[in-house]
Amino acid sequence: MITEARTVRVLEPALLNSMDAYWRAANYLSVGQLYLYDNPLLRRPLELSDVKPLIVGHWGTTPGQNFIYVHLNRVITKYDLDMFYVAGPGHGGPALVGNTYLEGSYSEVYPDVSQDEAGMKKLFTQFSFPGGISSHVAPTTPGSIHEGGELGYSLSHSFGAAFDNPDLVVACVVGDGEAETGPLATAWQSTKFLNPVSDGAVLPILHLNGYKISNPTILARIAEEELEQFFKGCGWEPLFVSGDQPQAMHQLMAAALDTAVERIRGIQDHARTSGDSSRPRWPMIVLRSPKGWTGPRTVDGLQVEGTFRSHQVPLLVDAEHPAHVAQLEEWMRSYRPQELFDQDGTLIPELAALAPVGDRRMGANPHTNGGALLRDLRIPDFRTHAVDVTAPGAVEAQDTLVLGDFLRDVTALNQRQRNFRLFGPDETVSNFLGAVFEVTRRQWMGSTEAGDEFLAPDGRVLDSMLSEHQCEGWLEGYLLTGRHGVFNCYEAFIHIVDSMFNQHAKWLKVTKALPWRRDIASLNYLLTSHVWQQDHNGFTHQDPGFLDHVVNKKADVVRVYLPPDANTLLSVMDHCLRSRNYVNVVVAGKRAMPQWLSMDEAVTHCTEGAGIWQWASNDQGGEPDVVLACAGDTPTLEVLGAVSILREHLPGLKVRVVNVVDLMKLQPETEHPHGLSDADYDSLFTRDKHIIFAFHGYPWLIHRLTYARTNRNLHVRGYNEEGTITTAFDMRVQNRLDRFHLVMDVIDRLPQIGSRGDYLKQQMRDKLVEHDRYIDVHGQDLPEIRDWTWSAAP
Repeated sequence: MITEARTVRVLEPALLNSMDAYWRAANYLSVGQLYLYDNPLLRRPLELSDVKPLIVGHWGTTPGQNFIYVHLNRVITKYDLDMFYVAGPGHGGPALVGNTYLEGSYSEVYPDVSQDEAGMKKLFTQFSFPGGISSHVAPTTPGSIHEGGELGYSLSHSFGAAFDNPDLVVACVVGDGEAETGPLATAWQSTKFLNPVSDGAVLPILHLNGYKISNPTILARIAEEELEQFFKGCGWEPLFVSGDQPQAMHQLMAAALDTAVERIRGIQDHARTSGDSSRPRWPMIVLRSPKGWTGPRTVDGLQVEGTFRSHQVPLLVDAEHPAHVAQLEEWMRSYRPQELFDQDGTLIPELAALAPVGDRRMGANPHTNGGALLRDLRIPDFRTHAVDVTAPGAVEAQDTLVLGDFLRDVTALNQRQRNFRLFGPDETVSNFLGAVFEVTRRQWMGSTEAGDEFLAPDGRVLDSMLSEHQCEGWLEGYLLTGRHGVFNCYEAFIHIVDSMFNQHAKWLKVTKALPWRRDIASLNYLLTSHVWQQDHNGFTHQDPGFLDHVVNKKADVVRVYLPPDANTLLSVMDHCLRSRNYVNVVVAGKRAMPQWLSMDEAVTHCTEGAGIWQWASNDQGGEPDVVLACAGDTPTLEVLGAVSILREHLPGLKVRVVNVVDLMKLQPETEHPHGLSDADYDSLFTRDKHIIFAFHGYPWLIHRLTYARTNRNLHVRGYNEEGTITTAFDMRVQNRLDRFHLVMDVIDRLPQIGSRGDYLKQQMRDKLVEHDRYIDVHGQDLPEIRDWTWSAAP
């Protein structure tokens, strides 16, 4: 049994009793959501027919979250706080739905769930019911920016929301099971990046109720002294609230929250008046209360309250447990609903008055519907950064280096608006985007030493934490509260946030069906240091499979771009920064590569998404013998290398070159909004000619995207899990993406070439042997590869 460590008196008796009654009302609504199909106010004795046929949901965390919510309402009103609630514990949906219903914001969004008996019945029935709402906090929940179905991201989302929102306080409730996840455990370090002058505050409330699904939680089973030392080491000043007696717990929680809010204001006032940029120790609250608090203490002779048995539904109520109907009624009546709701089923006025009003209600806080606050970025003309391409392949450039200048200008233009940031796990410089540091710095509240670069308390770049999880979570929180950003990452390691991407994509999919949710800025990934540019990192750094993962999501959410050169990259990124409600994945290289298109050509090509490169093709005026297609900078290079060999040795062969920038163009228009119609697809790729497709990623993704097309003569070459520390060209050879293998592929598909093809194929085999011998001796690629340039051979 948990007991109070001390007694305090902050709340006057009348306010204390009212807050306790409000808490009872929230608990009553939560139990009703879990169990009831009818008889919402218990106007008559409860019957089995009043109970849902399938009872699913979670009770254990819910009463503690209800307790927190009513106390946050008090400090919002007392201190006029701009605050909202992030619910980290999984499946705490009844609490947030119930509290937003009590404060009125739920009924404003869903007028049919009215604040009366009929509306309460709908509120109860819809929960975990076919066609209704989920058991966790979801996009359908007013006041939410955080999907509660998967654990670990609440604190990073909260910090993302607080960046550049100096008046905002984000109350982040962290479950003790959630606290055991890697992303959450790392997120405590986010204090090293929060600037008390220009950013808001995050108030974590670690909710220790002792158990996960069936196991105790780690942080609930260590001594308070050890827990305090842990959080102090992470930069926090913990305030402890422990107990199980409601009256005393209300006083303790009120005192802790007053202390926390006043410390936050003191930190901010000091920093903003003195200019002191030293890192403060921020307050947090550790709330220790029983799991399933106020629920059934025992069921069928087993203890439930305060144990893992209260995690989900603590009481089975069905035909096999008829006695539980009476126990459920007893439980619900223990909250004394007749004291809380009037005859119409509306919360009585003296309790309703406890909630904040208007936008101060956490369910109506404008930051939680970030699209309503979103302002367009000021975006410079990307054309001013164009690489001067006088002829295809005539010059080389480093694509992301060119993009860095554009992102620098985007950053500079939006400095005053403070609504754009660049995120990355210490890879901004490595990915050649360092030009941004000409106009800003890395935000960093830690100590600095001589030799540190670009560190300052205030900056537009957050890349000083080597955690993909935090970069993703911060950016998502930033976007969800109405701002813009880009996440740059090594391609192979973006997989670390696969699951976080899943959740964000699902969020976007759901919000598209909610008229009250306003569109937010797109989540933009820039993946570089990619699979084909790993001449020293080796096999561990080679994985283009994030593209496969992304295209699993709904077509109206995801976009994938593979620009072949710097000018197309500029055009693509300009488009992505202007877009809304998408996940955009852009893959681009950072090594010096030939540049193919002038800026005007690049804009046209990117607008179309896929097209015939007429300057590289020689099938004008007739049917091609073969189509060589490519998507990605390195595949494009190798296709053009193969074309130059074919044009030289088989001048009569008619070759069509098709380049794909927008990968989703390959899908039929019936499957993706960007998809080509069958007629347009056939006009590019033909209905029956062989297509040799050189692709940046795993070959089967192209087959998957094109499976419904008429032309089945598709042969894809891409990454096949081969490669180690070797030369750039040898990586392509090992995966059969190189120009020599591509030429042999063409010959194998076109027997009509005859003996000319046989001799050319032998030359290609010889070249591969020569290549192997040369790199073994010299450690670099053949001069004809290193020095190759495109020329329009006959």
